[in-house]
Amino acid sequence: MDVTPVAQQLPQPPKPNPLREKAAELEAAFLAEMLGYAGLGAARDSFGGGIGEEQFSSFLRQEQATAMVKAGGIGLTEVLFRAMSSNESGDAQ
Repeated sequence: MDVTPVAQQLPQPPKPNPLREKAAELEAAFLAEMLGYAGLGAARDSFGGGIGEEQFSSFLRQEQATAMVKAGGIGLTEVLFRAMSSNESGDAQ
């Protein structure tokens, strides 16, 4: 009879790769900048949020970019991850 606790019997999710997480952060930063240049969060002509909206719109863009990356992004995370991985292993000079 197996008396191993149930938590030890369940498959454990893989540990997140810190390098992949940094690559995802870089993609999110890139997307946030692109969203800013595209006009997302720009002040409206009427009934805008005033100076508060202008000051905090960058936070909204960053969160939206992060959500885009979590949903699959534009594929930049994988490209950055591969580039950083090859640099980390000493392949690139």
